Amino acid sequence: MSDRETNNRETYDVTIGGVERKLPKIEVAPGVKIALLNILGDVEFVNAAVEGLADKLDLEAFDVIVTAEAKSIPLAHKLAERTNKPYVVLRKTAKPYMGKTVWAETNSITTDQPQTLFLDEKDHALIDGKRVLLVDDVVSTGSTQQGMKTVMEKAGATVVAESAIFTEGNDPAKWQHIIALGNLPLFFESE
Repeated sequence: MSDRETNNRETYDVTIGGVERKLPKIEVAPGVKIALLNILGDVEFVNAAVEGLADKLDLEAFDVIVTAEAKSIPLAHKLAERTNKPYVVLRKTAKPYMGKTVWAETNSITTDQPQTLFLDEKDHALIDGKRVLLVDDVVSTGSTQQGMKTVMEKAGATVVAESAIFTEGNDPAKWQHIIALGNLPLFFESE
């Protein structure tokens, strides 16, 4: 993995299951950049990530896959197909058709406002009393993971594992409990 510059934009190279991508570096705070992973529409990369994660997961340990809206939805969907397990998406806005929701607030490094994660009433019945696997594209601060865990606890589910394509930060040991395929570093202005 190396730094490159393409079309006047700095990138960071990643490879998952032989599939290579150049992730654009974007500034998330003054002097701090991240390598932005956006898997929406990238079927080849999602398939490679699913195969990599499926090889690392104990497929008998969980009953349901849970993710947060929106970028990790394709990952959860393909992982559900691969494992033959149902999946649930925690929404970022409550809609009237969702019925009585279970919710928790979270903060993400890529958004500047607090977000709320909502569990739909129909999905509540699916996860109540079940063992769940949390899935995300990138775990950076852990806030989304914590929000998902809080919703699961309120809904009567047990989180048995957490997974992501990548963790992020300059201390990968912080994320040892996350089943991931790699770690993305943070980039500081002097780098």
